[in-house]
Amino acid sequence: MELVKTKKVLVLCSPDKEDEAKDAGADYVGLDEYIEKIKGGWTDVDVIITMPSVMAKVGALGRILGPRGLMPNPKSGTVTMEIGSAVKEVKQGKIDFKVDKYGIVHTSIGKVSFSPDKIVDNAREFLQTINKLKPSSAKGTYMQSVYLSSTMSPGIQIDVKSIND
Repeated sequence: MELVKTKKVLVLCSPDKEDEAKDAGADYVGLDEYIEKIKGGWTDVDVIITMPSVMAKVGALGRILGPRGLMPNPKSGTVTMEIGSAVKEVKQGKIDFKVDKYGIVHTSIGKVSFSPDKIVDNAREFLQTINKLKPSSAKGTYMQSVYLSSTMSPGIQIDVKSIND
């Protein structure tokens, strides 16, 4: 039996969007009371979703949320007017990946508790997503090399041709 950890979602929004957030499955919904709680040191959430109009208040929490990777960001879809859909995406297991300035993509595709089949499925799905996101203007070899590694181990090179098959 596999335990799936659900992400704890905090939605910082105006009162008119609170019902939408609760209906979508947010664990915590509010604004001022949670901002005060966070200023007091509470960060027992995995994702914080907010709306552009309250970013001025949330911006004051940058020193607390930034180092923990919790600061809402429009690029990652956590600052949006579509609160309900953002909460549903996160609850369904939306993963974020980062691309550094050298064009290297970093993401997590599994945990120790996952079965090998699940990790393989996640890796295939992720690589297919990267291929789908290839810009039409990209010329030449899009994926030059693929390495897979655990947190504290050397990377293992994977044949790129085997991915495209």
